[in-house]
Amino acid sequence: MNRLQRLLPLSTALAITLLGTTGLMAQPSPAPLVDTSAQPARHTPSALPEGWQHGAFMEIFVRAYADSDGDGQGDLRGLIGKLDYLRDLGVRGLWLMPITRNADGDHGYATTDFRDIHPTYGTLADFDELIRQAHARGIGVIIDYVVNHSAADHPMFKHARSNPASPFRPWYVWSDTAPQGWDIWGKNPWYHTPTQPWLFEGEAKDLPKPAADARDFYFGTFGPAMPDFNFRNPAVVAYHFDSMRFWLNRGLDGFRLDAVPHLIENNARDWNDQPESRALTQQMQALIKAYPGRHVVCEATAEPVRYAQANLCGSAFAFGVENAFVKAAQGDAQAIAKIAHYVSQAPASMAYFVSNHDQFAGQRLWDQAQGDETVYKLTAATYLLLPGTPFIYYGEEIGQSGAKGLTSDPAIRAPMSWTADARTAGFTSGQPFRPTAANVATHHVQAQLANPGGLLAHYKRLLALRNSLPSLARGSFEQARPQGSTLSFQRKLGPEHTVVTYNYGPQAATLSVPGLPAGARLQPEGANSDATALPADAQGLAQVSLPAQSFAVWRVQAR
Repeated sequence: MNRLQRLLPLSTALAITLLGTTGLMAQPSPAPLVDTSAQPARHTPSALPEGWQHGAFMEIFVRAYADSDGDGQGDLRGLIGKLDYLRDLGVRGLWLMPITRNADGDHGYATTDFRDIHPTYGTLADFDELIRQAHARGIGVIIDYVVNHSAADHPMFKHARSNPASPFRPWYVWSDTAPQGWDIWGKNPWYHTPTQPWLFEGEAKDLPKPAADARDFYFGTFGPAMPDFNFRNPAVVAYHFDSMRFWLNRGLDGFRLDAVPHLIENNARDWNDQPESRALTQQMQALIKAYPGRHVVCEATAEPVRYAQANLCGSAFAFGVENAFVKAAQGDAQAIAKIAHYVSQAPASMAYFVSNHDQFAGQRLWDQAQGDETVYKLTAATYLLLPGTPFIYYGEEIGQSGAKGLTSDPAIRAPMSWTADARTAGFTSGQPFRPTAANVATHHVQAQLANPGGLLAHYKRLLALRNSLPSLARGSFEQARPQGSTLSFQRKLGPEHTVVTYNYGPQAATLSVPGLPAGARLQPEGANSDATALPADAQGLAQVSLPAQSFAVWRVQAR
């Protein structure tokens, strides 16, 4: 067996001769060296405490987080150096945006190798060290897995477009004609590519160029740079399942599965969230969770509640409510009611957030709140005390704003603000790959660590509450009562019973909290722990008075 057969077990198509429209190439070109080897599962126990995935996660753009070598771009070694900071903050998990090899050189969603680390970020040995060091601090790590598509620069796709006889041709979605009637986000997702000869390093560059072949149309949900895989091909499914095992076998704690409703499109009308895509997602969850203690969360923007069901993905980001949190904190009664209704109807496994790496989800929280730290703190206190898993976007805990002079996605992906240095933000000793945050002079980690009344201290207190009270991390969500500019709800797990109350309005308010044990007492917790305990009456009703724009957490003590 030759090395290609070891790397590419694809039956009979290994030794093909690539054909141009002008005839045979001067020399046959082998299939690219891509690791498609099987990865037997090693279901090792988790190194983390049970329920770790219900603590808050930090979403981290590694390129923008911490640079260890002065090249102006973040890396895994830089992240390892910040693990103590993340542990002290109280996060229990990290979601790393794509760290695999990619063609885009920025966000990482155009993958060129599903089983290796992008060289800017480090090596597989660095990844292994990150897992070891994170686990030593009780922190789990999940990574983005970009399952729907590869980069157009991926060796498999380059080979597929080089000739219809390529063994990788069936791995992508092709059409002989230009399909009409398609509209995905305002674009026809079918793209023409002329057949191109595949050239390896050292091969002659004067091979005859084939003429444009009008039959070569490929499908790309997210544009021509990211062609979709053909998930009707069992070899594609097997490859991705093996690639997931590749990382899980190294000790990874799970995945954020990217764009899972787009795995299979049936036609121009039935292209989003098809039954076949849901079946594949269910299989992925089963594979991942066969590893004890692992976690999976899906990006499913159109139907997140459906995907969060236990029999589908198990958890999904709560798109549709993310922009209500700031509005609620500003006293908007409709937004307060929307949050109460959404959470009451959604599975307890939802993943809540107020911003992430995509501009369509909203600006950074600082910019959404227009720099109002009271609104900012109320926003954080709302979503961080909900069921499921909250996700903090890196820099949110210090009030980091968008980048200076940038718009769209780059504006919300600036280097982390560690110090007040306007040029480097303490992120690198070199030249940052992107401008720093507009408010780096005032909102950075160094200043926040010295400010007991600041945002960082506020986030620490909230996460300490979540981590110390199991009912807040894993309990039920009951008795949600939006009343004008106020909100209360109750969380229960076993004998532990907590009540969370908010007054988002500009004046003091009194909330009626029903459904308590008769004669129970509300014992204050967290920041208001020095407040007076409150009684419930014989009907289980308590009256909670709150100052303007404040919140309080109470533990219920039965009589």
